[in-house]
Amino acid sequence: MRNLFKFYTTLILIITVIQVMTFPCFAMSDSYIWSQTLETSSNVTNDNSSNESKTNNNTTNEKNTSSIRTNSQADSQNDVVTEDNHLNLESESAILIEQQTGQILYAHNIHSQLRPASVTKVMSILLIMEAISNGKISLTDEVPCSENASSMGGSQIWLDPKETLTVDEMLKAICVNSANDCVVAMAEFIAGSEDSFVQMMNDKAKELGMNDTCFKNCHGLDEDGHLTSSYDISIMSRELLTKYPEITNYTTIWMDTLRDGKTRAF
Repeated sequence: MRNLFKFYTTLILIITVIQVMTFPCFAMSDSYIWSQTLETSSNVTNDNSSNESKTNNNTTNEKNTSSIRTNSQADSQNDVVTEDNHLNLESESAILIEQQTGQILYAHNIHSQLRPASVTKVMSILLIMEAISNGKISLTDEVPCSENASSMGGSQIWLDPKETLTVDEMLKAICVNSANDCVVAMAEFIAGSEDSFVQMMNDKAKELGMNDTCFKNCHGLDEDGHLTSSYDISIMSRELLTKYPEITNYTTIWMDTLRDGKTRAF
């Protein structure tokens, strides 16, 4: 009797498993489509229904979202980017782009002019890498430190006017420690003065189409009129990473030392 019960129980389980495996709701041909302008998403089974769904929903939500026209070189077709902050970010501005194409994937007040702080150094680093690429300077060049450079506040490595560091060491200090004294020393080394280097920064910004940007210094300490936008930051960051991917040899450093681990040279 017990064996007969086990036999029927096993048979019922086998039949149940077969029914579940062949049930049409488990078909793998369905795909999931996500759109940034929708509050909810739907499953679609082919490309035609996907396009129709997104078109209808974009029309429905058009009144509830604001659109901006971008102005970068990557947007040669004058793409319109929809801003709706559907992630409910509390930041004043945000942007997400795809590096290779420059396509904007997420946008929130991307042309709002804000103080960039040390993100300013992205442009400084871009010009340093450009000078290396053009042969104007090399990684082994010895860079002196002026009184002006050593007087910088904020994040620094306490450069001394009596010491020199190589371009390689300066880049390491700038990328890892956001060293204000080092970026000023590099600015003076490349352009002769910080003011001349800042002019180079603004010229490069104009060349790249960074229309929301005005640089007043090369380090990012707050100064009236020193402004940029998340959109412009994405432009110069993409330029740096695309043209000089070797910069990641510095920006990915977790921990390192200079001067044999000494805080100061003297």
